[in-house]
Amino acid sequence: MSSSINIPCVSVLKGVGAAMQIKLERLGIENLQDLLFHLPIRYQDRTSLRNIGTLRIGDEALVEVSVSLTEIKFGKKKTLLCRVSDGTGSLTLRFFHFSASQKNTLSKGKKLRCFGEVRPGPNGLEMVHPEYKALDEEIDTPVEQSLTPVYPMTEGLQQNRVRSLMAQALLWLESGELPELLPEHLRKRWQLPELHRSLVFLHAPSPQADRELMLNGMHPAQRRLAFEELLAHHLTLLHLRKKIQAQGGFRFNQPAQLSQQFLQNLAFTLTGAQQRVSAEIAADLAKPQPMLRLVQGDVGSGKTVVAALAALQAVENNYQAAIMAPTEILAEQHYSCFKAWFEPLNIKVGMLTGKIKGKKREQQLKDYANGDVQVIVGTHALFQEEVRFYNLGLAVIDEQHRFGVHQRLSLREKGRDGERSPHQLIMTATPIPRTLTMSAYADLDCSVIDELPPGRTPVKTVVIPDDKRDKVIDRVKLACEQKRQVYWVCTLIEESEALQCQAAEVTAEQLKQQLPELKIGLIHGRMKSAEKVAIMAKFKGTSDQPAELDLLVATTVIEVGVDVPNASVMIIENPERLGLAQLHQLRGRVGRGSIESFCLLMYRAPLSYSGKQRLQIMRDSNDGFVIAEKDLEIRGPGEVLGTRQTGEMQFKIADLQRDADLLERVQELAQQVSQDSVLSEAVTRRWLGAGEQYGHV
Repeated sequence: MSSSINIPCVSVLKGVGAAMQIKLERLGIENLQDLLFHLPIRYQDRTSLRNIGTLRIGDEALVEVSVSLTEIKFGKKKTLLCRVSDGTGSLTLRFFHFSASQKNTLSKGKKLRCFGEVRPGPNGLEMVHPEYKALDEEIDTPVEQSLTPVYPMTEGLQQNRVRSLMAQALLWLESGELPELLPEHLRKRWQLPELHRSLVFLHAPSPQADRELMLNGMHPAQRRLAFEELLAHHLTLLHLRKKIQAQGGFRFNQPAQLSQQFLQNLAFTLTGAQQRVSAEIAADLAKPQPMLRLVQGDVGSGKTVVAALAALQAVENNYQAAIMAPTEILAEQHYSCFKAWFEPLNIKVGMLTGKIKGKKREQQLKDYANGDVQVIVGTHALFQEEVRFYNLGLAVIDEQHRFGVHQRLSLREKGRDGERSPHQLIMTATPIPRTLTMSAYADLDCSVIDELPPGRTPVKTVVIPDDKRDKVIDRVKLACEQKRQVYWVCTLIEESEALQCQAAEVTAEQLKQQLPELKIGLIHGRMKSAEKVAIMAKFKGTSDQPAELDLLVATTVIEVGVDVPNASVMIIENPERLGLAQLHQLRGRVGRGSIESFCLLMYRAPLSYSGKQRLQIMRDSNDGFVIAEKDLEIRGPGEVLGTRQTGEMQFKIADLQRDADLLERVQELAQQVSQDSVLSEAVTRRWLGAGEQYGHV
């Protein structure tokens, strides 16, 4: 089988000139295969004629009628009305856009065949802008033999044009030039119909076909295509993993003295889950292939300590470790943590962010390049070309969903000889539903820290309307009098009447007036990094310096990683505007100590159905994995993973949620198919093109 099958461009089709080509490209259609994979979103039944007397509002029907009256009505809008009947009843055809010749065509006594949706009108049933054609009474006009497909469209393109092009593409399909890539024995094993048969069926199904099954994307012919597309994505990630591991990595000896010292110095004991995941990582680091491991752990489960143990294993083996965070606030926090933990062990910890400039930056870059600093914490600044490491052996990427696949993979080029890839440990506190782990992270081994440290009390979540604001302010005052600290989260920075949200700046001013006895700070994304870090330091305090702020008004900039154990109350305004994962992340900023903690979701009525659903889930569960699954159900995979992650991972036919049950079979088959490089390349090329999209770096 050739992996480079030549598929004709759409320009070979009759009626496709330069203008039509541009329109088709907007739908992602460049060749005949793309056109055949452009599946209908629904179907119309034009295979039988209906009597007007049997029609009900909402029906889509084909009727054969005679014109009894055609007239133009003048009002706010000029309208063409055509009264038709068939002996069992009558209805009106209404046109808002029409020509003089069209009026003349619809002359009294003319026989028509019309198709449209039946609607109520001022004088009985109507069809608005129905499709119709005049009939020649001498010639018998047959009805359609198959259901009529309705395709996704773009501006300037009509259904009839696409149907006409599809008919030509189906004739090309009959020539057998579009190969069946899945071998027969595999299709039989997984009960998958042939590609050719599936495509013909989906573009021209018989009247007896199960339309509901097709509407839900669950017909075997649709599932056959979804299966192959999921397989292509999976193969790409496996190929990516293979390519990285073929480079070879650095074999680290198992952790010894430094790790033992580190654990003895800690003020707490690792949970069973932390110990298990640390052992999995240590075993990976001892292999000659680069580790590619994703560690998931709910907010507060202790991923940072696990990352620290991995970094120590690198340092003990005379390699450097880089820890990358998505924001400067989180990078600062990691830097403080690692510095406090590692300096007693005589390990130098450095930090690199965008705000570090001039001579200080030059010196730091020199220290990293000559190996004087063993552990480097930073933001995406670590990706920059000027950053060189002496011998980078481990890259830890925190909050993976904030970085694209391309970004994390570019760190492999930072290995000393450019040929061996550093070990990669990817961490996220946003639990990822199993469906998405199996598809979006198929190139990674997965570990889950599924246990919270002892002494953590679950956060109590209360849903409250914003007309109870005064009671909420009383609650804040009481908490601060009890020497607790409070977050007040707003979802916008500036006032916006359209979204009806209290802005952070306005809220901070109001709270200062209502609670003059409290010290109130404000933090948002438009502040300079140094300002944000300074405000967080005032809110957090240190062992020597107590916190200077009682209440912090913030935007969602505090969503990830901010750790203030004394903060035990959080108010989130307009929570209905945020996704479940984001709400859960925000709520995770409280409940980090042993004090009973509360999260108040202060919504603006009226709530939509999905808004009510989301807030109910937050009230009912503190389990990030349960919440992630619900988030996937409500918002879909693209939203949950974030566009940075899925920018190139768009599916033509498959749907990760709907087709989740196929993923285990896809995984199993991918392992087999990946052994056959020609077949593997042909499948990925068909669905992802020559660049292998997100798998190609």
